[in-house]
Amino acid sequence: MAVDRERVAALVTEILSAIGEDPDRPGLKLTPQRVADAYAEFFAGVGEDPAEPLSHTISVSRGPAPDTLPSGAVMLRDIHFRSVCEHHLLLFRGKAHIAYLPGEQVVGLGALPKVVDVLASRPQVQERLGEQIADTIWDALDTRGVLVVLEATHGCVTFRGERQRDASTVTIAARGEFTDPAARTELMLLMGAPRE
Repeated sequence: MAVDRERVAALVTEILSAIGEDPDRPGLKLTPQRVADAYAEFFAGVGEDPAEPLSHTISVSRGPAPDTLPSGAVMLRDIHFRSVCEHHLLLFRGKAHIAYLPGEQVVGLGALPKVVDVLASRPQVQERLGEQIADTIWDALDTRGVLVVLEATHGCVTFRGERQRDASTVTIAARGEFTDPAARTELMLLMGAPRE
């Protein structure tokens, strides 16, 4: 679903008027279109299928052959993401750390950041974002376990209210074998993520 840029620009013009500004003054004249363009990027994941990047899997066997699955987890750390909090429409950004325990298939590592990007590119809350990433990987790859740790700073915390500029939020979503806290402790150490 494409963002209606003309409608967004018209609404931004109205917001500028509502806060007492002149939307026709030189510094603001192009702002409505700039915001519309930014929103088209920020919300590009609305209506997109987050599992699509995971559709190109590689089937592997569980034996002594060269294509044997790893016995441990596959981990990708420090996936940068940005999203827009649905409560105040302010940005939050951070890093995602993802680990999964393969079942009978693996996926190219480049697919994992694409999943994060699709799900982050829609109005979100961090808690739901981590759960959606975990569910998408769990369902699409039929893994034995998934662990998603998100660390992010939120504009609603750093720029308004108490203005806690150094505050960050950590969320954990686990599926399968990683729902046991003891089973995921080593992974969290490897991720460099805060421990429970």
